[in-house]
Amino acid sequence: MAMNRLKNAGRRRLNTSLLAGAASAAVACLCGRAHAQGHGPSPQVAGERPSHRSQLLSEGAAVLQTKAPLNAMNLYLNGFHFYADDMGRPVEAYHFCTHLTEDMHQCTIFDSNEPDARLIGVEYIISERLFNGLPDDEKKLWHSHHYETTSGLLVMPGIPDKIETTAMQMLATTYGKTWHMWQVDRGDTLPLGIPQLMMGFTRDGQLDPNAIAARDKKLGVSMQEKRQARAEIPVPQPAAGANTWESGQTPQMTLHTVPVKNRT
Repeated sequence: MAMNRLKNAGRRRLNTSLLAGAASAAVACLCGRAHAQGHGPSPQVAGERPSHRSQLLSEGAAVLQTKAPLNAMNLYLNGFHFYADDMGRPVEAYHFCTHLTEDMHQCTIFDSNEPDARLIGVEYIISERLFNGLPDDEKKLWHSHHYETTSGLLVMPGIPDKIETTAMQMLATTYGKTWHMWQVDRGDTLPLGIPQLMMGFTRDGQLDPNAIAARDKKLGVSMQEKRQARAEIPVPQPAAGANTWESGQTPQMTLHTVPVKNRT
């Protein structure tokens, strides 16, 4: 018995040493590769490029730590948002989403699909069933996806048309609440100010065709071809209360001072 315990302890120590050695080698390899490639911040982001120590910590964490919530974000979508109170400010949005339940997705939003992409916002997507159960004031914060999905404006790069069309049919009757925290369209190199409510386009002619053409060329897609592939998807009628910006009045975030509660 004692001999078996010693053998088992030896094996555990050996396995731990092997794991530690493998992790160290991986970190050294990754950090060396990062240094060789010259990874650093985008010129559009304030601050100095990461130091060797920062790279070492980041790459070590990448090897040793779990990222289960990020790994679950396996749905990649590209589309456009605009500020709820200003349709003249469209922003291309790269969504990475998790399907939490049949009725809800949660998405992180970046300004590109590159490793140095800036995290600019979040979007929550819910079914029409959940949307219809919201209070009227809450509904004003949400936009429909009926046009984006059926028109070809929303795309899933790299996915075959048949699979993408099925996904778009499922998303066509959903509603999104989107907040952008980084106003990249005005050239900010930091996420300045407060979150801004964003909305989605609802018909042709609202978004500059040049923006669509530039996106299509960059991703190797075609909005018109996507539209044709989705021609059999019925265009849903948006539920009452969504897309409140179409009335000419919209909610938008403002900042004001309030007393601090429960201060000790």
